[in-house]
Amino acid sequence: MLKFHLFFIVFIFASLVPLIAHAKRVASKPVVQARAAIAVDLTSGRTLYAKHADERVPIASLTKLLTAMVVLDSKRSLLKPARITDADVDRLKWSRSRLPVGSLLLRKTMLHIALMSSENRAAYALSRDYPGGRAGFVRAMNRTAKRLHMNRSYFVDPTGLSPHNVSTARDLTKLARAAYRYPVIRDYATSHQKLVLGGAGPLMYRNTDPLVYRASWRVGLQKTGFTNEAGHCLIVVTQVHGRPTLLVILGAPNAHAHVQDAVNLRSWLMKR
Repeated sequence: MLKFHLFFIVFIFASLVPLIAHAKRVASKPVVQARAAIAVDLTSGRTLYAKHADERVPIASLTKLLTAMVVLDSKRSLLKPARITDADVDRLKWSRSRLPVGSLLLRKTMLHIALMSSENRAAYALSRDYPGGRAGFVRAMNRTAKRLHMNRSYFVDPTGLSPHNVSTARDLTKLARAAYRYPVIRDYATSHQKLVLGGAGPLMYRNTDPLVYRASWRVGLQKTGFTNEAGHCLIVVTQVHGRPTLLVILGAPNAHAHVQDAVNLRSWLMKR
């Protein structure tokens, strides 16, 4: 009888072990409120975390990483001045801009504040100042996306204001990896602030991503984005155990959730 009891206890314990292990795995998953997310080790290319990573969604101003690549790939001088015109006013969302019509800035300044502060008029002006105009620029965006094998992505404007600029978290890892290879994009996207002259007096622009101010994150690339359709979005390259790691957050529900999701995801990765 004693042997039977011992066998029964061992049997029950053996049955519970996989259930306990599964419960621990479930409990250990990071809290991610966003609609979709992915984390990738940039050195190995290994996916460390994924949530709805292949769902096609609007991506808002994350678009501007691709915009910057097209601008730089054109090889046109960034020291050439360009002017903000009425054609650069957002008439889709009527988003706010600090650059009045008539502002004259160097193209490098426009690229800087488009990446760092998501200045939409600057992105519009850069796309207009392109062979074939804005339509030619958008075609170049889609050609670049195709070259990067972003097979579930499509773009219709250089700012991300259009909800028809769509991609997936997994596709955006391809964009971010490519953008990360451009020193100018890394520099402009991660700078803390930029004094801009050429508008209505001096303007101080600051980075829209609070994570760049956290020294421990050692942010190597970032871009934020928001529209009502896309929700709050974030791309950030940070260090995890000394390795560059890419986080993509899409469709977070409020103005702090995309940053908190990134913090939760990185903390989870640091404990692995």
